[in-house]
Amino acid sequence: MSETASVLPGMKVAASRGGWLIWTLLAAAFALAPLLFRSGTSLTMMSLMGIAIIFALSYNMLLGQTGMLSFGHAVYFGLGAYFTVHAMNAVIEARLPVPVAAMPLVGGAAGLGFALLFGWVSTKRSGTAFAMISLGLAELVGSSSLILRSFFGGEEGVSTNRTKLLRLFDWNFGAQVQVYYLIAAWCLLCIALMYALTRTPFGRMCNAVRDNPERAQFVGYDPHRVRYIAFVLSGFFAGIAGGLTAINFELANAALFGASQSGNVLLATFIGGVGHFFGPILGAILVTFLQNMLSDVTEVWQLYFGLMFIATVMYAPGGISGLIMMHRPVWRAGALSRLMPGYGMMVVPVALAAAGAILVIEMATQIGVHGAQGTTMKLLGIGFDARSVPPWLVAGAMLGVGGLLARLVGRRIAAAWDDVRAMSLTHGGVA
Repeated sequence: MSETASVLPGMKVAASRGGWLIWTLLAAAFALAPLLFRSGTSLTMMSLMGIAIIFALSYNMLLGQTGMLSFGHAVYFGLGAYFTVHAMNAVIEARLPVPVAAMPLVGGAAGLGFALLFGWVSTKRSGTAFAMISLGLAELVGSSSLILRSFFGGEEGVSTNRTKLLRLFDWNFGAQVQVYYLIAAWCLLCIALMYALTRTPFGRMCNAVRDNPERAQFVGYDPHRVRYIAFVLSGFFAGIAGGLTAINFELANAALFGASQSGNVLLATFIGGVGHFFGPILGAILVTFLQNMLSDVTEVWQLYFGLMFIATVMYAPGGISGLIMMHRPVWRAGALSRLMPGYGMMVVPVALAAAGAILVIEMATQIGVHGAQGTTMKLLGIGFDARSVPPWLVAGAMLGVGGLLARLVGRRIAAAWDDVRAMSLTHGGVA
């Protein structure tokens, strides 16, 4: 007993030091990123990533923490943006000494207020019923944004000017780097607050309601009330993300309520992984990066996102974070090197199959969308006719050979995993 008592405090101190190290590294990454990526495109993309991280984590409070699938989370994001724009314009008109850094709180208050209003009804049901109610509310607010032009500004939206607000540390937030640091500060604060919430008894009860609402009710907790509080808090952080979006673009329009906005946050959260707190962070960064990069390369970038989502559901339902955490006990057991040869061999067939799929998609797009202008196209600097037979044969061969090799290598990886599991169990872990 005495030996165990002496070990436990040491473990807690080590865990506490590890936690502080992670937060310090995260803050340093936010602070140093503009020094490494100085271009305007990079600063804009990093700003969008910070907003997407807050939005994805707020969505994960519903999906990952409480088990509520929402198709209308963009409602609170968009309303937060609109109220922030109107608040900024009111402050400018009245010449009030309010800095732009405080404006995201207006968006958070708007998201919280409408979540209080809509959440009490929608959270009375869970599962499919809740998802359909959230979708109906999203359509209701989206259609209202085109009808109530005095507030929503119609299709053009409502604009503002962030540089006319009170300066903060002699910053007027006209330069994108200043806006980035504002978003980074709010992002770090929101990450810390949402993580702290998961460590509270309420956060644990959200998990209980997600896993077994009947048992949670049996021990004295009202599942509806737990879902409602989680819904309201999620709306608050989504509103903050919307407020930061309004500051970043100096504009709020009806597109913020669109189904694509709710779909993007669902995609980012699920690809990153709903089972771990850092999953939505990874998903938000990846999806934002690909969305900005692929949209400049191909006009069917949304199709690639859909295929990525399908592949995640089929082969990695735990998302990127699930794949990472799956290797944690393997790493602790010192058996990770046994998996590396198989993973290295898998790169080639996956790349081959992916190249074949991309070739098929781009040729089909050229024929179906741009066929009237001609079927000659270029891919990776190579010109060819999309209607000719050889490119289709090459694409089919790449898909077939890549898929066959991937299946063969997959069997080797599965055998290696069986050996690794046995080794991990002997070291007290579970792979």
